[in-house]
Amino acid sequence: MLHKTRGIVFKTTDYGESSVIVQVFTEKFGLQSYIINAVKKPKAKISRNMLQPLHLLDMVVYHKNTGQVQRVAEVKNSPVLQSIPYDVIKSSLAIFLNEVLYKAVRQQSADENLFGFVFNAIEWLDHQSEGLANFHLLFLVRLTRYLGFHPALFQADYFDMKNGVFSKYKPEGFSYLSPPHTQNFYTLLQCSFENIQQLRFSNDERRYLIQKLLEYYALHIESFGNIRSHEVLEEVLG
Repeated sequence: MLHKTRGIVFKTTDYGESSVIVQVFTEKFGLQSYIINAVKKPKAKISRNMLQPLHLLDMVVYHKNTGQVQRVAEVKNSPVLQSIPYDVIKSSLAIFLNEVLYKAVRQQSADENLFGFVFNAIEWLDHQSEGLANFHLLFLVRLTRYLGFHPALFQADYFDMKNGVFSKYKPEGFSYLSPPHTQNFYTLLQCSFENIQQLRFSNDERRYLIQKLLEYYALHIESFGNIRSHEVLEEVLG
């Protein structure tokens, strides 16, 4: 049976001489793997360029509730990204966020709220020209709401990352934020994409926050592991 669904490309892997298996986070079925044939041929109806990380898709797919590789009938980029593939800052942001999403989003069931957040954030980034240096920080903070470990807003001197709560007292261990980083984190929690330009972090503050955010993710997502692309992103952002 054929189904229409929107999708977000996570990963594309070569399969055979001319085919690929592409992992797509779909609106209707969650994370799915699709085999697409003949993408490497010169006149391919579906080209590999259409399947770059975080590209947005309209799809017509065959779906079976087997958890196995699925097949597609039609794929097109919609909307077509206008700047992310060609802007070095935006493309670096996309590579980093794609690595995080690939490790964080694993459910093979529909989550329309999560899908809508990611889809809309990619569209916003594609059209935005200012405030890009802090986009990844805000994206990760807001993504926690959909992954189930978003902190409650309660301003205090410390943030206990293991328990996901603000605290008046210094937590045990090493997984916490202390002043002034707690205030920066609290500012992020209150921010939205619409007022992202109000964020004023130095390069050192930004690097510290991203390291702690990735540590926070690793504490709350099993087998999250290490993220490496943020090092390249930091170089690009200066």
